[in-house]
Amino acid sequence: MSAAPDVVTGSPAARELHPTASIIVTVRNEARHIADLLDSLVVQEPPFEIVVVDAESTDETTAIVRHYQESYPNIRLIVRACTRGGGRNLGVAEAKGEIVCFIDGDCIANPFWLAKLRRTLADADIAAGRTIQIGYWAFEALARVELDHKGFDVTYPSCNLAYWKPLFEKVGGFDDVFITAEDIDLNYRAVDVGARLVSNDEAIVYHRARDTITKFLKQAFWNGYGRKQLTLKHGNLWGRYSFRRMLRQQASFWGLARLGSATMGYLVAKAKEKKRA
Repeated sequence: MSAAPDVVTGSPAARELHPTASIIVTVRNEARHIADLLDSLVVQEPPFEIVVVDAESTDETTAIVRHYQESYPNIRLIVRACTRGGGRNLGVAEAKGEIVCFIDGDCIANPFWLAKLRRTLADADIAAGRTIQIGYWAFEALARVELDHKGFDVTYPSCNLAYWKPLFEKVGGFDDVFITAEDIDLNYRAVDVGARLVSNDEAIVYHRARDTITKFLKQAFWNGYGRKQLTLKHGNLWGRYSFRRMLRQQASFWGLARLGSATMGYLVAKAKEKKRA
């Protein structure tokens, strides 16, 4: 298999076809779910390590991780107050692998998840998997609001994303100013420097959808807030969206509810920016 162009050096790279992976997990109060995640990660294709960055959980999350460490020495735990993006940056800074793979504490990885990401990265700079929402059926069915940049969909979420570590470091990692959409911002900047993002639908992660209407609408609000943060950083992005596809994807009661809550988040972020200006 031929190696992809190296966006760090600008020349073809003789990349390892079986690099060591560092799986980065950021968590806070995920005691209900962390064991399911770790069970799904410890069976992945080696070689790999798991770096859990805990943002000072107040439940039993860290105790559960430490229990797993007794049986799996490739699990590392870092406890530090941080944002989601800041926690991922910390995890990458401590990572020993050539590639860094991101997943969230409320997810479950398919047993072949890491193998599929690793093979995709043999010919790509960024690998994005397929994220399947599980939970309430109406929330499961809603698709991402895609944003195109230089021919790539940059909205693949960081609960199922992998980077060559030198590329991640070159673009400066996650911007921890973002409340949400920090993964879109990272992908956007990586594509800007010439990175090739390739998706693989066989790299599957199951992500728990919000389990209450309140949590669902709150998530949509902050997603809209994050989209406004993107425009503040990168300029007007509305021309990059397909409004026809967006409306088609939201053509349901819950889709319209999500769109309405996201619009409120967008407007709140816009109003805050006007006050600061």
